[in-house]
Amino acid sequence: MNKLYSIIFALLVTANLNAQDSSKVRKLKVLPVPAFGYSPETRYYVGAVCLFTMNPYQDGLTRTSTAKVEFNYTWNRQIILEGEIDYFFKEEKWFLGSNIHYSKYPDQYFGIGAETLDSDGVLFQSNRLKLDVELSKKVLPKTFLGGGIRYFNYSNIISLSDSTSLQSELTNFSDIEIKADFFKDDRNRILTPTTGSFYKLTAGINYANDFYLHLLADARKYFSFGKKKNNLFAARFLQTSTIGNAPFYDLAILGGDRIARGYFYGRFRDLHLSTIQAEYRSPYLWRLGLAAFGGTSLVYGTGPLSSQSVKPNVGVGLRFLVDKKDRTNLRFDYAIGRDGQSGFYVSFGESF
Repeated sequence: MNKLYSIIFALLVTANLNAQDSSKVRKLKVLPVPAFGYSPETRYYVGAVCLFTMNPYQDGLTRTSTAKVEFNYTWNRQIILEGEIDYFFKEEKWFLGSNIHYSKYPDQYFGIGAETLDSDGVLFQSNRLKLDVELSKKVLPKTFLGGGIRYFNYSNIISLSDSTSLQSELTNFSDIEIKADFFKDDRNRILTPTTGSFYKLTAGINYANDFYLHLLADARKYFSFGKKKNNLFAARFLQTSTIGNAPFYDLAILGGDRIARGYFYGRFRDLHLSTIQAEYRSPYLWRLGLAAFGGTSLVYGTGPLSSQSVKPNVGVGLRFLVDKKDRTNLRFDYAIGRDGQSGFYVSFGESF
C-alpha cells in the first residue's frame, strides 16, 4: 500500500443555480465530482464529492462561503460520509464553521510514538461519529473571537487481527470538547487562497474517561509573485498538543491529505505534532496548473527527541481549475515520506 497503483479519473460537471428575491440576487454554484482512485488509508475507492460555493449577499464585503458533501466506499470496505461548511455572514460580522463525519472503518493502529517502524499494527473495525461546530464574531477587521463544541464517538470496536499487545488499547470511547478560538483570516479565498494570511489559536477542554486539553496553533502565509502575480508560494506552520490522558484516536496524528502528505493517516501519533510545510503553485496553462511541495514534521511525546521523530515529506501535484470566477481547484497530489511511506490524494481546494 506504499506505492501508487491507479490513476484518478474525474468527470467534472458545473451547474450554476440562481435564485432571486425582491432585494438581491442569491447565487449558488454546485460542482459535483464522481471519482475513483487510490490512497494509502483506503486502497482503491469509489465515491462522489459535491462542492457548493455561495455568496448570497453580493455586497463586495463578504467573501464566498463554501460547503462540501462527500461519500466514499473503499476496497477496504470502509464507508465514509462527511459534510462541512465554512460560512461568512453578511459583512463577515460572524463566521460559522462546522463538520459532521460518519464512517464504518476497518483501520490499522500502530501504537503511540514515532518509532513504531517495525510494527504491523492491529487491524480493527469501528464506527466513528464526529460533530464539530464553531461560531465566531468579528472583533476587528478580518479578526474573529469565538468558540465551539465537538463530540467524538468511537464505538463497536472489534479487533480483526491475531492477539497483539495493542489490542488492550482498543476500547470504545466518547468524548466531548468545549473550545475557545481566536483567528485572523485575511485570505482572499478560503479554498484556493493566493494572497493574505491565516493565524489561529485554539484551546479545548475534553472529557472522555478523564479530562485532558487540546492546544493548536496554525499559521499560513501566501505570496504571489512574477510579472502577472500568478506564481504562488505558500507556507504553513502547525503545532498540535495534547495534555493529559487522551484516548489513542484523539492524539496528534501525522498524515492524510491535509497534514504532511505522504504518510498513512494514523501511522504515527503522539502527544505533540509540529510541522512546517511549503508549496509552490505554478500559473495555469488553460485550466491546468502544477505544484511542488515538501516539509518536515516532528512527532513526539514527553521524552527526548530522536532521529525517528523527524518525518520529512516531498511531493508534486496537478491542479484542474473547475471554476474560473471563484478559482476553485480540483487537486491531485502524490507525495512520499520516510521509510517507504507514500500517498496519492484527490480533493477540492488546497491542502492549506
